[in-house]
Amino acid sequence: AASAIATTPDSHRSIAAIMCDPCGCVIVNQADVKIIETCGAFTKIAHAGFHCLIPCLCQCTNGMLSMRLQQMQVTCETKTKDNVFVTIKVAVQYQINNDDESIKAAQYRLTNAREQIESYVYDVVRSSVPKIELDDVFETKDEISNSIKQNLTLSMGEFGYAILASPITDIDPDAQVKRAMNEINKMKRLRIAAQDEGEAVKIRAIKEAEAEAARTEIQAKADAEAKFMQGQGIARQRQAIISGLRDSVNSFKAEVTGVDAKNILDLMIVTQYFDMMKDIGAQSKTNAVFMNHSPGALDELASAVQKGFLSGLPAAPGFAVPQGDLMQR
Repeated sequence: AASAIATTPDSHRSIAAIMCDPCGCVIVNQADVKIIETCGAFTKIAHAGFHCLIPCLCQCTNGMLSMRLQQMQVTCETKTKDNVFVTIKVAVQYQINNDDESIKAAQYRLTNAREQIESYVYDVVRSSVPKIELDDVFETKDEISNSIKQNLTLSMGEFGYAILASPITDIDPDAQVKRAMNEINKMKRLRIAAQDEGEAVKIRAIKEAEAEAARTEIQAKADAEAKFMQGQGIARQRQAIISGLRDSVNSFKAEVTGVDAKNILDLMIVTQYFDMMKDIGAQSKTNAVFMNHSPGALDELASAVQKGFLSGLPAAPGFAVPQGDLMQR
């Protein structure tokens, strides 16, 4: 009979349980539960605390379950839509529901919860990722995580387990693929940097051209204003010369009789001519001037100056030249 009991697994667990509890006293730790059986049949669930059993009635404990939150790491290798192999790591956080039916189902209906959860994770990952390209796997990992959680909740709920979360903790493509992705990203950033640099050069050139145009416009306005002021100065200078000549001629005619305006102007031109020649000779850096300075050329010089200078004198009030003298000249 002893050998028959030893060959039966349930009888073996019962004998081991009785051997562990020879006095019929059972202590259950906090956050743990133990299953109490009588003659191999489920009797009750022993929660945290002290419990008394009746060994003579074949009452013993059969297994202990943890009510703590547990986590398991599942590593799954699969292929994406663009034929890139990736290793995906999923952290599944699960816990037994805190009710007698769930605890009983977790004890008697499921042999290995971790293997069961791992199988469902493989199924969901290998059915979802092959439909997505590699770049989209990183963006849709939350959707994949939610799909894993929903599938595990439906499948493990009937065994008394609650799935709290199933986040994807790592997506690891092949090393060469990662290197290629980094190169693509590097070249993309270099292209963007080159475009930005070209745009900056273009903007700088435009701004420099605008500044040069503004500078040219300002310079042109300044030159025009300077020319205008210079023209006004020359006009005033000529007006002053005309006024001075008029006053000189009138004064000379008033004091000297028998002299007309032409003779007076010829005398002034000759005087100015000799003053000019003296100034040219006095300057050390004056360029050479070749002029016909013979006494016989003075009449021609006076005639040339009168043609260009005295043609405007009739416009000045009080300095009229007789029409006959003008025709004679």
